Amino acid sequence: VDLWLPEDSDFLLVGVRVRNPHLTTAPLYWWSNTAVPEEHRVLTPADTAWHFGYERRLRRVPFPHHDGADRSHPAHSHHPADYFHEPRDPAARPWIAALDRDGHGLVQTSTGELPGRKLFVWGSGPGGRRWQEWLTEPGTGGYAEIQAGLARTQLEHVPLPAGAETAWLEAYGPLHVDPGAAHGPDWAAATTEAGTALDRALPPEELAAAREAWRAVADTPPGERLATGSAWGALEVRRAALDLPGTPFDDAPGPEQRPWAALLDTGALPAKAPGPDQDPGPTLVSPAWRDLLETAPPDPLTEYHLGVAQWHAGDLAQAVRSWERALTAPGAAEAARWPALRALAVADTAARHPVRAAERYAEALADALARRGTPDGEDPDDEPSPLIAALVREAVPALLAADRAGAAREVYGRLHPATRARGRFRLLEAQSLLAEGEREAALAVFTGGFEVADLREGDEVLSDTWARLGDEPLPAAYDFRMRPAGQEG
Repeated sequence: VDLWLPEDSDFLLVGVRVRNPHLTTAPLYWWSNTAVPEEHRVLTPADTAWHFGYERRLRRVPFPHHDGADRSHPAHSHHPADYFHEPRDPAARPWIAALDRDGHGLVQTSTGELPGRKLFVWGSGPGGRRWQEWLTEPGTGGYAEIQAGLARTQLEHVPLPAGAETAWLEAYGPLHVDPGAAHGPDWAAATTEAGTALDRALPPEELAAAREAWRAVADTPPGERLATGSAWGALEVRRAALDLPGTPFDDAPGPEQRPWAALLDTGALPAKAPGPDQDPGPTLVSPAWRDLLETAPPDPLTEYHLGVAQWHAGDLAQAVRSWERALTAPGAAEAARWPALRALAVADTAARHPVRAAERYAEALADALARRGTPDGEDPDDEPSPLIAALVREAVPALLAADRAGAAREVYGRLHPATRARGRFRLLEAQSLLAEGEREAALAVFTGGFEVADLREGDEVLSDTWARLGDEPLPAAYDFRMRPAGQEG
């Protein structure tokens, strides 16, 4: 990705090149995303769109007037929704703009290789308002998102053949359109006027020329290096002996990559140094790395990583066998058991064996605590352990699913007090209390207030748990619902 601001230009140019240096076709997915003020009107040359909303179904609808409202005004939508626009003229330059009441705003355009355009709205309902309040600075207004992608919708990808590459140029800059036209009732006139204004501000031939000038120097190595990312790219370049002009990956392997570099050089993963956690680290799962793991000498760490790679490839039965071997492979007596036990618990959950999953989660946690020298629970005088927190976060729901509420509360009690104070774990506490019939105590957890900082978009765990506490309305602080109450997805 190359970004530059040409001299005497109002437009930031962004050149993107994606290469597939491998021997097989790869799925390619890309969406550029811009936040814009919610009160702006969003214009794009399209009369239909693919709508994806709280019903969780994709359907083609007219745009902007749909279901009794003008959806080009983000605030006119009540529920969160995606509108993936179908271009009026597929051969024309794609663009999307967000303009205020005076006709001023931002436009995003590109060369034709990036044809998709999308509007995302949080909606004016309580859940959407809460999400926006949570994700923005206090005192700021709501926002919508205008996006640009390679495919029609975000439910799709495009294939990039072996050895192929694709490239496009994007431009972001100011746009002014006569406010009477920009906000008038005639949608065709509004988008035509905005397109004409864009052509004046950044003629399409100027954008095309900038793309060609950029492509001519895209293979030039960068000069002064301001920052570097992880070394995974360097490791992959080394494994496949890739030549990627303009994109140097010449950094030495970091701590996470060194074991894999050793596997590449020697055919074996080095044993983990003794320690309280013996974290196995990330797993490389592509076919080439999976082949190296399959031919490496068996030991607990190798069998664990092999199982993860097999699971990723869809070979679930073989993954389970690898994790079971990790518990008995040479060196298993000295190695940490929790990685393989936790992986087996995940497999049991997927296979709908809740009791066995709960037992394995509990065993994994017990092993992790024993290796830290605190079998009865974390020492309040020590630093909280991210590993123990992660295991408890997964173990408690598994124990509750197996109708072992008492065991869930016992597991929860082994956490460091600082971890128990975090919002995600306060929620687990409330769920455990509910499972034991302690409704008032669970309600007190909610009344005391907490924030689940890692809540994912669409997760309804807060509203679902609250509904089990009684018939009172869901407090606004916990309302992150992205669909009407009672609606099935």
